[in-house]
Amino acid sequence: MSASESHHITILGAGVVGLTTSLVLANTYPAARITIVAKHFPGDRSIEYTSPWAGANWASMAHDNGPLEKYDEVTFHRFGELIDGKVVHGCKAIKKGEGNELGLGRQGMWAVFDAPIEETGILTEETGKVWYDSLVGGLRELSKEELPKDAVFGLDFPSTFRINTQVYLQWLQSQALAKGITLIRRHYPSVSKLLGDFPSTTLLINCTGLGSLHLSDILDKNLYPTRGQTLLVAEPKTPINRMYLRSPKRIDPTTTYVFPRPLGGGVILGGSRQDNDWSAEWDEELGKDIMKRCCELCPELGRVEDLQIIAKNVGLRPSRIGGPRIETEKGKWDVPVVHCYGHAGAGYQSSWGTAERVLELVQKTFGSSLKL
Repeated sequence: MSASESHHITILGAGVVGLTTSLVLANTYPAARITIVAKHFPGDRSIEYTSPWAGANWASMAHDNGPLEKYDEVTFHRFGELIDGKVVHGCKAIKKGEGNELGLGRQGMWAVFDAPIEETGILTEETGKVWYDSLVGGLRELSKEELPKDAVFGLDFPSTFRINTQVYLQWLQSQALAKGITLIRRHYPSVSKLLGDFPSTTLLINCTGLGSLHLSDILDKNLYPTRGQTLLVAEPKTPINRMYLRSPKRIDPTTTYVFPRPLGGGVILGGSRQDNDWSAEWDEELGKDIMKRCCELCPELGRVEDLQIIAKNVGLRPSRIGGPRIETEKGKWDVPVVHCYGHAGAGYQSSWGTAERVLELVQKTFGSSLKL
């Protein structure tokens, strides 16, 4: 038995972060045994399971001139490679002339702001620039004629990504199954309890999101929920050819967005950000306000009374003071634990980048004992 065959990597959590991480590790270490243990998997609709409720698109919130920007940059490139039919960590989704089973799509976006650019949080402090300008094809400032009423300025993203979360999560899971990754549906109150049931584990990856606030041997008090409401509505007769976003700043409780989803996914209308709010109950007044704001921002939607509501969604973003925790912890348990959680609202758009960071930590942990 080779060194890699003797290793058993257990991943706790099956959201977009856990599933993506499993694919990166399986591609790098095909002989290793990999198991994903989770209470919820793609297809579940629970307030405890964040990933299905995401918007979701690529519109970076990072401005740290460091790892957060890098995670998003890596993911942007991976999304593009997957759409273009290139192999990404052993996954190849699309060939030209064939269907798109991935759930990703390219589309432009107008981002409109109600404050001067210096107050929006989109500029990287060290450079004074929008770091992803060239990445999205060169940002263009919207003209006064293009701006909605009372807006201060706006940016046209020539090309970024939108995601049909239902399709994409199922695709990630199917890729994991194709690689021989074992899926086990089970809930654990602690890492120790899990390791007791999986004694062959030689490394644990913790991708539990808000779950790490409740795991009794982690209890990360820096985690907190950021509640969000969205509506899924039918596609209007007038095609929506771009995504829309309007906000006083990049991260704000009153941010409004309209994201047409690919592959018959309808249109997502948002949004809201309510920190430290665990409620799964739908707020009807907030929902009406979201529809009003979205119809004002996106003329293609028509009137509020014309919207065909398909679903009312409530999700809890896994926010964390200090940003995501991506690090190795040794000595607390019998095996090393690599944490990867606390992505807030950036789970999808940073997923491949943080998974590759986990891979770096795994390689450092095992050194030469875990080879291809």
